[in-house]
Amino acid sequence: MAKSEYRLNGDFNTFLNIVNNGILKGSLSASFEDGSDLQIGNVRCAVRVYERYSMLGKNRVSLNVTLLGDGHELYLSAITSGGSQAVFFKINTFGEEAFLSCLDRIVNNYKGTL
Repeated sequence: MAKSEYRLNGDFNTFLNIVNNGILKGSLSASFEDGSDLQIGNVRCAVRVYERYSMLGKNRVSLNVTLLGDGHELYLSAITSGGSQAVFFKINTFGEEAFLSCLDRIVNNYKGTL
């Protein structure tokens, strides 16, 4: 499992679309699995789950992305899983780390445009 967390500023919908499009275009095998949206008062939350095939690990890995927004204050949490073929412990997390690094690049590019 690998995890990244960010505090950002920006428009919730714009940033969510940037993340979604960036992940799906970042890998030929990336797919959107499911998502959930919630708004309570001014606070918005979007949860997205993506999957892709890891050539190096020869398995599928998932990426869970949660975006929380209050006005222009944004918080993003991303967690990967599934990148090991071992039964009792993880021996290969390369696929998870590569999937997460795709999201990290998207966020860093976004931060560079602010």
